[in-house]
Amino acid sequence: MGGRAERTRERLLTAALELFAERGYDGTSAGEIAARAGVTEMTFFRHFPSKASLLVDDPYDPLIGAAIGQQPAELDPITRAAKGVRAAWQELPPPAVEEVRVRLRIVARTPALRASMISGTAATEAVIVDALTAGGTPRRDAVIAAGAALGALNTALLDWSLTDSADLGEAINAALDVLEDRRG
Repeated sequence: MGGRAERTRERLLTAALELFAERGYDGTSAGEIAARAGVTEMTFFRHFPSKASLLVDDPYDPLIGAAIGQQPAELDPITRAAKGVRAAWQELPPPAVEEVRVRLRIVARTPALRASMISGTAATEAVIVDALTAGGTPRRDAVIAAGAALGALNTALLDWSLTDSADLGEAINAALDVLEDRRG
């Protein structure tokens, strides 16, 4: 996505977070977000398929899949997934922690968004499953490992969002530690 499109996405996200803070998630429409950002509602939907996607979309799936694919095939699938996600996390630029917290806090406090977050992880789950099966893991085991990894991450992220902890990486690593150390 080019510079102009990226700036429009940022304006939409900023407007959404402002409006969610003022009116709540359920009290804010996509049209109101678009108007606050100075664009049309059609432009909003060109950038985001839904209001929920402002908060739950994950652009890191290709990086996660590649990192899992680089893990040794002799590791069990949950450990491969956890080590791959950890490696991908270490490759990412540090996020704007407070923006991430605000977004996740809205998700944590809005039951419909929690469901959107879970359904939104389907693409990430598919990437993890594909990476694991490409390394020889049976599909059933890959699906279970992907579910475990995403369940741990989502739970840790939502829990972190409700705290004042500044260290997002610590929350992610704690979830991955549980997965990797489950037999210890």
